[in-house]
Amino acid sequence: MSAVSLFCLVFAYFGLLLLVAWRTSRNATNDSFFIGNKRSNWMLVAFGMVGTTLSGVTFVSVPGAIGRDGFGYLQVILGYVLGYIAVAYILLPLYYRLRLTSIYTYLEQRLGPRSYQSGAAFFILSRTLSASARLYLVVNILQAAILDSLGVPFWLTTLAILAMILMYTYEGGVKTIVWTDMLQTAGMLLGLAVCAGWLLGQMHLSLPASLAAMDARGLTHVVTTSVDSPAYFWKQVLAGFFIVLAMTGMDQEIMQKNISVETLRDSQKNMLLLTVVLTGVLLLFMFLGGLLHLYAPTVGLAAAGDKLFPAVVMQHMPAAVQLVFFIGLVSALFPSADGAMTALTSSFCIDILGMQRRADLPEAAKVRRRHHVHLAFCALFLLLVLLFKWVDNASMIGLVLKLTGYTYGPLLGLFAFGILTRRAVRDRWVPLVALAGPVLCYVIDSNQKLIFGSYRLGLELLIMNGLLVFAGLLLISKPRQ
Repeated sequence: MSAVSLFCLVFAYFGLLLLVAWRTSRNATNDSFFIGNKRSNWMLVAFGMVGTTLSGVTFVSVPGAIGRDGFGYLQVILGYVLGYIAVAYILLPLYYRLRLTSIYTYLEQRLGPRSYQSGAAFFILSRTLSASARLYLVVNILQAAILDSLGVPFWLTTLAILAMILMYTYEGGVKTIVWTDMLQTAGMLLGLAVCAGWLLGQMHLSLPASLAAMDARGLTHVVTTSVDSPAYFWKQVLAGFFIVLAMTGMDQEIMQKNISVETLRDSQKNMLLLTVVLTGVLLLFMFLGGLLHLYAPTVGLAAAGDKLFPAVVMQHMPAAVQLVFFIGLVSALFPSADGAMTALTSSFCIDILGMQRRADLPEAAKVRRRHHVHLAFCALFLLLVLLFKWVDNASMIGLVLKLTGYTYGPLLGLFAFGILTRRAVRDRWVPLVALAGPVLCYVIDSNQKLIFGSYRLGLELLIMNGLLVFAGLLLISKPRQ
């Protein structure tokens, strides 16, 4: 398929998003932007959150990793399921009982203003770095596949995509994103299903036959029993559980959509439905990865990892399937940035600027400030993506994404301390404790061989991070009066 056709597809897709935004953002207020006036339909939220939870990185990385890890990701998925259940029945009741707009307000009510600011600051840092890194990785694919051949520079591609996202989130915020995420999740699933169907047809395989062929190639291995391995079964399950607990249940971007649902019961139904749909989608990603690894040797394709899926599409699939692939890829691109930009704007306005506390500030002035913050985050995303492009080092991007995982450790420790203990903290020391956790975790990670010998830490680093912060909070705590 020609680059011009794919270019037109991206803009037609954006036009559809803009139409949805126009319909949903009429008469929008700050309340609409932050929590959708608490009138979001729980089924739409659940389906759309699949696109937010995944990303363009997932779209190419999960299938590409099958050759290395087999179906071992299932171990993490089991932990995800347990984590979503915990979020639904532990964290959501807390957020609804306190009628929160920003979930970090809980930290202020329970521990104090410094704890509140620390939680919000770590979220802003984490989401800014991770969302801009994911945006860079997918824009890079679009640039290489379409825009380089048209002579469009990378900076202009990035600016245009961010301008698109800004235009359809500028007024409606969460009220709009609930609908656009639903549309984008549908596009992602369409891309996955069509590509998987085409591969099955090309190799003349039925579903059972394809699974048998994957098994014969050793691609369906799931459980790792070596305790020393980072992929050990219980490590992966526990890591999946705490990843969801911290990166979903303590993440303003995800919870902002959940608490936009009117009632707790519907929000819990949303979370349980998300669990079922997301599990099915991740299974489809892994199945597609198995098909790609069966197909590549038949056509002499040596690409591996993140490069495998795009290489098969661009070099071997017909134009119609390429079209659907790019619908899926673009559908994965937008939710990784639009929800982040909206949540970051909300958190900064509420948690840092304290706009909801300013009864003296007219509503029109609050809206203007929100617009300025939204524009500022858009500019920051642009600068970070261009920085990643300038460095042009894939391992650096991996490091950024890994470090953002570290920054969720303080959130895990802060929320766990607030929920599991009745003690108060010396609030002025909390920022230092929250900073010390990730730093110590990084030192331990960098010296694993010296500290643990043959044992290797994996995804459970997040758990260690949270435990370090929890222990630090205990050291600066005192009985509540």
